[in-house]
Amino acid sequence: MSEQMEVSTSASVAQTDEYITFVIAGQLFGVPVLKVQDVLSPQQITPIPLAPPEIAGSLNLRGRIVTAIDVRLRLGLNGRDEGDEGMSIVVEHDSELYSLMVDSVGEVLQLKASHFERNPPTLDQKFREYSDGIYRLDDKLLVVLDVTRLLDYGREVAA
Repeated sequence: MSEQMEVSTSASVAQTDEYITFVIAGQLFGVPVLKVQDVLSPQQITPIPLAPPEIAGSLNLRGRIVTAIDVRLRLGLNGRDEGDEGMSIVVEHDSELYSLMVDSVGEVLQLKASHFERNPPTLDQKFREYSDGIYRLDDKLLVVLDVTRLLDYGREVAA
């Protein structure tokens, strides 16, 4: 009987996904916890000449150079207000670290995979471009960002 309980417990774990949540311009977003390396308070960022506007610069994280991406600008939103430093979520993509600059970081949510929905046609076009789908929470919409698409600058150049 205990063997059966272990199977059902592991099956229920397999049916949920964990996301670290963050807010940008009042919208709740999430990225899979397994993609996240670190969460940072505001950091000293060195600008990179001739970089696209959404690349805020680079920072040094424990001896590694990390590219800082302003997710607001990447999503086509207005830039952050002067003095509003926000926070950063560090993710790894193609063996490189990237700091995703966001307004604020929330909590880790464990959500049932069965509640995941594909992007609705009414979702903002720029959000749809970088989103895997959504979760409808009690009082909010959680937009799940695809880190690979968000950081894939080669795709835009090809287009």
